[in-house]
Amino acid sequence: MSITGHATIEGTTRYRERLQQRDAIAANHFRLEQNLWLSSLGIGTYLGKPDAATDTRYTEAVTRAVELGANVIDTAANYRFQRSERSIGAALQALIENNNIARDEVVVCTKGGYIPFDGDAPNGQEGVRRYIEETFVRTGVADFADIAGGSHCMTPKYLAHQIDQSLGNMNLAAIDVYYIHNPESQLGAVSPAEFETRLRAAFEALERSVTDGKIKNYGVATWNGFRIAASERGFHSLERMVELAREAGGDRHHFRFIQLPFNLAMPEALALSNQTFQGAQVSVLEAARALAVTVVASASILQGKVARGLADEIREPLGSLASDALTAIQFTRSTPGITTALVGMSRRVHVEENLQLARLEPARPDQYQGLFSTGEA
Repeated sequence: MSITGHATIEGTTRYRERLQQRDAIAANHFRLEQNLWLSSLGIGTYLGKPDAATDTRYTEAVTRAVELGANVIDTAANYRFQRSERSIGAALQALIENNNIARDEVVVCTKGGYIPFDGDAPNGQEGVRRYIEETFVRTGVADFADIAGGSHCMTPKYLAHQIDQSLGNMNLAAIDVYYIHNPESQLGAVSPAEFETRLRAAFEALERSVTDGKIKNYGVATWNGFRIAASERGFHSLERMVELAREAGGDRHHFRFIQLPFNLAMPEALALSNQTFQGAQVSVLEAARALAVTVVASASILQGKVARGLADEIREPLGSLASDALTAIQFTRSTPGITTALVGMSRRVHVEENLQLARLEPARPDQYQGLFSTGEA
């Protein structure tokens, strides 16, 4: 029997208040967005081998993260060949059975778009093609023509299939945030006009899934789409995406979240004015704020690449924290317009180290601005 319910304002308020009373969680660790209290740190589940030992570590890591104050959990169908979703399902089941949390206290986010293998990768290109044909083409879920670059699909039938699959993997009745995963992948195969047609159809399908109670909100999770110049192929206009969502779902559409990489080495969401909003050139963070879209940051420590060797000019304005990893996360979670900084954590020890930040306030605006006076960040 699946875990019923979804994240609510009542549940996330209860979670926030309990953590603040019990563990002295910092007041600004939680942010009120889309009528939910979201933690400023969330747990990501991308990296790791597709094996049972990593499954167990992720289940333990997710469990511990929720216990320590991270109620945003992020994954995708293709992460570790669906195994990350299944590890999250096991963690949620354990947390609920042990009365540590209720389902309405956590915000579960996943993604669909890339063709996900099941448990392990097929052997060679021939094996991949056979898997796609048997799993998706012969069953009527997708045609080969729907699959861009041999790996990405976002047709209505495909997304409906993937939502059901993710619900089953996590043993959930509803997903709180469902992202189309790297939709810019389509732009390598189709024209911008065809891309918009496909994206509008995808949004219409996701609005139906909201009506059916399978998801609560949706958005896009990108790697390059919001970080490049408007003239480059693969660029996404957030204003246009919201217009397409409005065409698909009316003024009360449920396109409410975007996810993109943001860290000390990839500050484009803040620094690059590549978006247009009502005729003005703005950053994607400014556009999102104006359009009432919540921004979640991925790659907060860039797989450890910005978690070592930081200069004092960066460390000191951010509080001279115990490690460079904590400093890098503090930078991302303190950025105006970023609601949650996701950190990939597959080990309990990393969760316990990083969640120390839940007890510390984000950097003050004056501290944060001090970074840029040095010219280092």
